[in-house]
Amino acid sequence: LTRPALLETAELSYADPDPVNGEILFHAGSCAACHETDLRGGHELNTEFGMFRVPNISSDPKTGIGNWSTADFLNAMLRGVSPDGQHYYPSFPYTSYTRMHVQDVVDLKAYIDGLPPVHNAVDGHELGFPWSIRRGIGPWKLRYLSANPVVQLPENTEPDLQRGRYLVEGPGHCGECHTERDAWGGLRLQRWLAGAPNPEGEGRIPDITPTAREVGEWSAKDIAYYLETGFTPDFDTVGGSMVAVQENLARLSAKDRAAIAAYLQAIPPQPKSD
Repeated sequence: LTRPALLETAELSYADPDPVNGEILFHAGSCAACHETDLRGGHELNTEFGMFRVPNISSDPKTGIGNWSTADFLNAMLRGVSPDGQHYYPSFPYTSYTRMHVQDVVDLKAYIDGLPPVHNAVDGHELGFPWSIRRGIGPWKLRYLSANPVVQLPENTEPDLQRGRYLVEGPGHCGECHTERDAWGGLRLQRWLAGAPNPEGEGRIPDITPTAREVGEWSAKDIAYYLETGFTPDFDTVGGSMVAVQENLARLSAKDRAAIAAYLQAIPPQPKSD
């Protein structure tokens, strides 16, 4: 129950990497928002479970991930397992990345590998008992780690809406902040995207479901425009940690932003948030 589970050999099948597609996934996931613009890492997440430090994911071979194999990267992203065979803590949002396609993850690695290496050693996490016992993540994964989509769509769903679901639930990992968690740190999927306490301090991450007090009034075009420009329909501007996320999403194609907007309007309604 506690042993890290790696991908099967049959799951490690992929074509030659495409760094152009990798760049799209890089911005969809707003990787630079947490790992810093040059991917040096070091950002601290002070949570109720302890202090998590965001690692260096630049192509530096000593302090980054420059010496990782493709299989190492795939197991980290899709299974939450490090190259030395340890569980990663879910402060690394592999619970969302596990929904990504293998080829997209391979392409993402190719893009990161092409960025400049940055030598920056990041200190480890500071966690108290029992969270400091990594093998305890094994049972946690059995309960919370699933590659199944959160929102079920009909088989005849338009490709754009399926693309929006993929971007939001997978590489975009929107639910990691916009969905509240239970006492064990797992997402309450029955409250999908309905808002959550800010894990880094005061305030609340907003509800972005169709029945949200503010976003629920927006059209799909309003949402897409917000993702592109940072302006709300009433000409307010994006703020807080969402600034860096919006700046990355602005680099996606208009079609992808429209797909995200379509998905956000199609998810199950929730009771109105306060």
